[in-house]
Parts: sequence; structure tokens; C-alpha cells
Amino acid sequence: MKHLHLAGSTTVITGAASGMGAAIARLLAAEGAHLALLDHNTTALAEIAAELAGTTVTTHVVDLRDDDAVFATAAEITAAHPRINALITCAGSSMLGNLDQLTMEEMRWLTDVNLWGTVSITKALLPALRNAPAAHITHLASVYALASPAGRIPYAMSKFAVRAFSEALRHELEGTSVSVGAVYPAGVRTGIILHGRYAAAIDPAVAARAAEAQAAMYHTEPADAAARIVQATKRRRSRTMVGREARLIDLLVRVAPSAYWRVMRGPLREAIDTTTPIS
Repeated sequence: MKHLHLAGSTTVITGAASGMGAAIARLLAAEGAHLALLDHNTTALAEIAAELAGTTVTTHVVDLRDDDAVFATAAEITAAHPRINALITCAGSSMLGNLDQLTMEEMRWLTDVNLWGTVSITKALLPALRNAPAAHITHLASVYALASPAGRIPYAMSKFAVRAFSEALRHELEGTSVSVGAVYPAGVRTGIILHGRYAAAIDPAVAARAAEAQAAMYHTEPADAAARIVQATKRRRSRTMVGREARLIDLLVRVAPSAYWRVMRGPLREAIDTTTPIS
């Protein structure tokens, strides 16, 4: 498959104001790519755009849960950028809590952000991507789209669904100019778990302890993850692991698809305990 040349054409990035989205934007700007950056955080989005001064960049403040706003934003992007050949969806959040602690509203909120936001921006921009001689869509899934831990039901559900969406769309677009891939990061120091949400039924001190325990297990720097994601986009890869934990869990699930939790639950014990208060 022909590799993409991102310099001089536009890459659209969601969740671009922080974390891996911002790291990807910095890397692509340095390589001469044009950028359309989306996020719901107006201030942080303006800051990353100012940091990238000298790059051809537009910013778009949008709540990806709002379908009408997403399609209107896609129209703005295509009007401003005549050549769009990559979409990288980084927007997402986390949710901590067991099923009996979580409300249906809390779980639907996370699904709307992680899954439906990814689906809507992809659908909205697909016509523009089809117009490119070659284009690639990179969806950020998660290592938890490979293995589902206790205490992360809505997150794992949403990311497994992103994985399914990516694979089905890749099959639909087979033989066209647009390819699709999913990236499975693990252990990236973005702060997503520290700044994520937790069930209102959980003691905030307990949630903070669990989030800190999981964050302490992360080893991959956002810039390193961004480099892997950009490479996967350029090479139009269908499946990319990011971080040593992702590669290990991918192997574990293949070897023990029904028993992987026996291995994972020990290291994750503190990160999934949402019931014991700090003494």
C-alpha cells in the first residue's frame, strides 16, 4: 500500500489540545503538515495553536457528542483545507467504577465521548478523505480494547466498540483510496486517568488513590507514543501497539483468551479497588 506524505496536506486531529493529540500536532507541524485541530477546551486549544505559530493550522472548538456541531465543524474544515488526507482521533476520557456504582447516565456519557464522537467525526469527514488520492484514518483505541479489566466497564466497552468500528470500516473501504487503522496505547503518561471521571458513588479519595496507582504503572512518554502513531498513519497500518504493556497484553490475550485476568488482576489490584477508603 502506498505510504502517505503528510507534509503540505492536512491532518485532522481530535482531542488536540492536550495529551497525545497535542504531541501528534507538534510532531506533524515540525514535519510541515497542515493541521485542523479539534477540542472542547477553548483555552488549551488556543495555547497549542499559538505554540505552533508558523504552521498552517485552524482550530475548531466542538463537543464531539453533538452530531450537528460535528458535521458543521467538518464543513468548516473542508472549506479551509482543500487537501485532507489523514484523520487521527485522539479525543476521549476515562471512567472509574464498578457496575453497581455507575449510573446509566455516567456510562452513556463516556460512550458518547469515546465511541460516538469517533464515529461522527469519521462519518462527517469521510467524503473529504475519499477525495484524496490516498488517505488514512487512525483511531485511538486502547489496550483495554484487547483486554477488559474490572472497574473499567464503560471504558472497555467504548474502546472495544472503537476497535470494532475501525475494523468494520476498514473492510467497507477495502479497495478504495481510504485505509483505516486502530492504535492500541498502554501506559502512556498523558494524565487521562488522573483527569478522568469516576462514578459519583465513589469516595473521591478512593478514586484518586486508584487513579494514582494506575498512573504509576505508565512508562511511555506522549512524544514517543505520538511518533509511533504518526508512523502508523504514514504507513497506513491497520493495527499498532504503543507501549511495552500493550505488546505484553496483546500476547497474553492471544495465549490465554479466557484466563488473562488471572495474570492482570494482581498488578492492577490497587488501580481497580474503588471500595476501600484511605486510612
